[in-house]
Amino acid sequence: MNMENSVQKGHPKGLYLLFFTEMWERFSYYGMRAIFTLFMVNALMFDKSLSSTVYGNYTGLVYLTPLIGGYVADRYWGNRRSIFVGGVMMAIGQFFMFLAGSFYTEVGFATTMMFTGLGFLIFGNGFFKPNISTMVGQLYPEGDKRVDAAFTIFYMGINLGAFIAPLVTGTLGEVYDAEGLIVPAAFKWGFLAACIGMIISTISFELLKNKYIVSPTGEAIGTKPKKIEKPVKEKKSIDFSSILKWGGVSLLIFVIFKGLVGFDLIGAFIYTLCIVAPASIITDKSLTAVEKQKIWVIFIIAFFVIFFWSAFEQAGASLTYFAQEQTDRTLFGWAVPASYFQSINAVAIVIFAPIFAIIWTKLGKANREPSSPVKQAMGLFLLALGYLIIAMGVKDLDPSLKVSMFWLVTLYTVHTFGELCLSPIGLSMVVKLAPVRFASLLMGVWFLSTATANKFAGDLSSLYPEEVHLETSVSANNFNLVGADTTATMVLDSAKVAELGKANVNTTAKISLVSDSFKKEKELSFGENFMVNLFGSNKKEKADSLLAINTLGVSKTEVSEFHLKQIVGSEPKFAYAKFLSEDGKTLYVVKNTVGKKGKPDSNTIEVWNLKPEKPSFLGMKIENLYNFFMIFVFMAGAASIILFLLSKKLLKMMHGVR
Repeated sequence: MNMENSVQKGHPKGLYLLFFTEMWERFSYYGMRAIFTLFMVNALMFDKSLSSTVYGNYTGLVYLTPLIGGYVADRYWGNRRSIFVGGVMMAIGQFFMFLAGSFYTEVGFATTMMFTGLGFLIFGNGFFKPNISTMVGQLYPEGDKRVDAAFTIFYMGINLGAFIAPLVTGTLGEVYDAEGLIVPAAFKWGFLAACIGMIISTISFELLKNKYIVSPTGEAIGTKPKKIEKPVKEKKSIDFSSILKWGGVSLLIFVIFKGLVGFDLIGAFIYTLCIVAPASIITDKSLTAVEKQKIWVIFIIAFFVIFFWSAFEQAGASLTYFAQEQTDRTLFGWAVPASYFQSINAVAIVIFAPIFAIIWTKLGKANREPSSPVKQAMGLFLLALGYLIIAMGVKDLDPSLKVSMFWLVTLYTVHTFGELCLSPIGLSMVVKLAPVRFASLLMGVWFLSTATANKFAGDLSSLYPEEVHLETSVSANNFNLVGADTTATMVLDSAKVAELGKANVNTTAKISLVSDSFKKEKELSFGENFMVNLFGSNKKEKADSLLAINTLGVSKTEVSEFHLKQIVGSEPKFAYAKFLSEDGKTLYVVKNTVGKKGKPDSNTIEVWNLKPEKPSFLGMKIENLYNFFMIFVFMAGAASIILFLLSKKLLKMMHGVR
């Protein structure tokens, strides 16, 4: 009796080890995510559409691989080994991201490093994520009342990691110079911090797990599962006809999504699974009518959850673009990094989660607590409200102007209210409604809906309206500037070669630019103090190839300062020459990265579209940020109304489960 009382006084030390392990893993994940799209746009010079697609593919697959990791842990490895393998893989992945940041000027190599890192992160997360939280409950005796409090403490670790991460990686990785231009070379330090966080998480768990991750009776938790041999008569034969049927259906849907609809490979794969997996479960002949109704509730709620998370997860993509470019982040003379805003959600959860818990408890005592579908409808409504607020803030806003931080802070806070209505009830609802024999599969479908939502979030973020668009970027090994339908050739007077064949020159040169866009030869004069790089003889043009880099730039009357900053502000060390087409739609930018000794290090030619065609969504042109944010207002608002109207019907189909 005394022993029982002593146990009940506090929590097992294993809980705090799991808290610490999960906190640093979430620090690693959210820290990398906070600067990921900023890195792609500002260092690798990806356009926002491509960056959003990569972001959506990454976060979508991150929520898909736990299905694999959970299966491997349950059948072969156990929780402990899966967590260790996953942690090591994620640390390696973050190190590859550090390498990508270190060699960002070599775009091809950096991109390879980045995608390699993402692969390790995706599969590492698959082994780590589904296994650590399942160990919390095993620390306590069956029926122990401390379990709910234990999970509350554990989830506080998640939010603590999510809060600290953007502040640390943003401080180290998102650095601006005195002129307010971002310094791409700093991104690597943010990725390195995320790598170190993952190493701390993995090592601490591995060193202390044997001592603290034990059951109330002292047995190790999460070890390799024991194989249970079933009698031969109980073994089920493989249903090859069912496999062929659903395999054929999957292939057909995949081809439609990839070939006809035009989704990318990963998008077609995830969206196909999102349809086939639920269909294969609900058509199982062993299900009773009541079981089918309960499962349909899970599927319907999961469908609406996709709309919630696809809008909520704009935090790492479009809302980060908005924070960097359209938000006045000056606070007491200091420019707040755009990545910092991703910490607001975690802070708001810590502050308001207890308040929401009290509200639900009081409503429950008064028998007025909303049902699960109604709560989720409320969450979608609050999501739409958050976007409506920021849409009003940017309505009729000139792209060159910035809005107060108030709008973004308010949006994130209101969205947190929506999350507190919707998120906590999802997993518990699946557990309550799912037939026992389909519990794991239906939990997998729930995670699949989150994966689909994250992929959809990337697709929606790619609709973010750009004021300028990078059409192409090529190595400047010659002077052929290739645009969408334009070829420009620069030819230097060969008599100047001997005079200008140095790294730094203080003189004046003249360059002729011939292009279909100009319709005639146009002579551009360069002023003093420009850099040149001698590439050698170009026999075809019968002239010596010399790249002249103009540090003065074009007149502000030709290209606005706002657009120029978007184009050349990605790297303060770039010297550049800018040639504007006669129609004012195309800007050719010749960039030269200065090496350690002041000599040209690498040269690229970029073709920028100053008047890019705006994206469309369901036939509507996304001309500006107001149009963009209203997509989420209508999408989440419509989903909220429909789900609310369906709530009574869904409640009946739940057969007493609320």
